[in-house]
Amino acid sequence: MKDLDIDPKQKAILEAAWSAFASYGYRKTSMDDIARGANMSRAAVYLHYRNKDHIFQTLVRFCYDMCTAALSEALSRDGAVSDVLEAAFLAQGEIIVKPMLSSAHGMELLEAGNTTSSEMVHDGEARLREIYASWLTQRVDAGGATLPGSAEDTAALITSSLKGAKVTAGSYEDYCRSAKLLASVLGAGIAR
Repeated sequence: MKDLDIDPKQKAILEAAWSAFASYGYRKTSMDDIARGANMSRAAVYLHYRNKDHIFQTLVRFCYDMCTAALSEALSRDGAVSDVLEAAFLAQGEIIVKPMLSSAHGMELLEAGNTTSSEMVHDGEARLREIYASWLTQRVDAGGATLPGSAEDTAALITSSLKGAKVTAGSYEDYCRSAKLLASVLGAGIAR
């Protein structure tokens, strides 16, 4: 939450909510838990957010905002295709995957994201695909890569592969190993 440029009260609510979701899981977290963590009354929390779903949706949106910024920054660096992809995959994972896999309730939180915030997840994943597709197109145009299909299809393969790595990883370290392997394989396959 350190990068959120929002009202301090809303930031306190979101930080308290993330802490409660990570500690108790989505289903067991109450508005009282969130209010207590933010050092506010429940009524004060309701002045900013309609309900727990609204808070969670806001968290999902901010995670994707931070993730797209980190991804764009990682892809703007020079280097071998596999090295840049590895940095990008790890930057993306640091924002979304690490907090999820560090919580005993990570899979429940992933599920909650898909059920309560499906539109935000869909939009966030589309933004990630666009960033990867744009980077791939630039690499191809500069003569540094060749693709067997379109940049959009390759970007979709990247995001779906990373999503699969996130869901199947037993730990953040497992995810990082998979992300590094994926970067190495893709880099070797598309680097010119």
